[in-house]
Amino acid sequence: MPIQVYSFFSGVGFLDLGFENAGFDIVFVNEHNERFLQAYQYARRNNNHVPIYGYSNEDVRVYLSDEKWQEAFPEYNNDRNNLIGFIGGPPCPDFSIAGKNEGETGKNGQLTSVYVELIIKRQPDFFVLENVRGLWGTKKHKEFYDRIKRRLYRAGYSLFDSVENALCYGVPQYRDRLILIGFKRTRFGRNIIYQIGNNRTYALDDIQKIPWPEVSPYVENGDMAMPENIVPELTVQHWFEQNHVLNHPNGHDVFAIKNMKKYITIPEGESRGKSFKRLHRWRYSPTAAYGNNEVHLHPYLPRRISVAEALAIQSLPEWFELPQNISLSSKFKMVGNGVPYLLSYGIASELYEWIYAFRHRIGE
Repeated sequence: MPIQVYSFFSGVGFLDLGFENAGFDIVFVNEHNERFLQAYQYARRNNNHVPIYGYSNEDVRVYLSDEKWQEAFPEYNNDRNNLIGFIGGPPCPDFSIAGKNEGETGKNGQLTSVYVELIIKRQPDFFVLENVRGLWGTKKHKEFYDRIKRRLYRAGYSLFDSVENALCYGVPQYRDRLILIGFKRTRFGRNIIYQIGNNRTYALDDIQKIPWPEVSPYVENGDMAMPENIVPELTVQHWFEQNHVLNHPNGHDVFAIKNMKKYITIPEGESRGKSFKRLHRWRYSPTAAYGNNEVHLHPYLPRRISVAEALAIQSLPEWFELPQNISLSSKFKMVGNGVPYLLSYGIASELYEWIYAFRHRIGE
């Protein structure tokens, strides 16, 4: 029995790529921003898999219409031999401490309610909702989050949530993401045992106990030996080398230098400021939230990081690239908005393994 997945708020598809590679069949992709959707398709232009229901850049609200739903997915209610899941990360600036913080009434915050309404109305067998930690950890947003969980539970879903850090999955970046997974009780039973995080590679407590280098004087093209007792696979330098970022198609996508002084006076590893943070080659990156004046500098070159380097920090495979015919600002926004690939793959893999084991137990 195939496991079909409908993807909403797909961005350029970092979350989708994790689910694809874990074994799920992405049958529909919805992303309202046409440039993002074009970049999604460009990155997969050499992939023979095309979603059977195609790509859509319509406002997700249109899929609350029964007429539109039936037109787009005529077999949805007829063929339920397939397991069907929804995945999506509604835009999150309104729940982010560093963002607008307008909550559920904000332009983007409203879309979380729309996604929940879509789940309740269309009743997939399971769903994944991904968002920022602020939705769970900020008091006023937590009240909203608890309300949507009650709605989903009353709609027939058993719910499991966790705040997961990308570092634990091998991503060279400190980034928390809220993961909420729901299973339809009429399909999976009422006594579900599920735990998010079984596929973590590292424990966050152990990572934080490592004697990571802190701040070093900036030396253009300076050599620096790798310190002992760190985890190389979690360092910026490891990923830059692994992804061959200087030869990557997006390796020259870099903003021009306007004020050289800023680029040569900030020490390597100085990331405490609100902007113009210089990465350390032998440490992981702070959250890759590019835009809104968030600027990350190359560890040992007098410039910002490139799009290729940003993709590496998001743990994308080397082959993943963005098209040249879009602006640099858009490219960095696309990268920064995405779910770190290895985090999405880890979450998707444990979900796929659990569903596979469940089906085996009941003889499907």
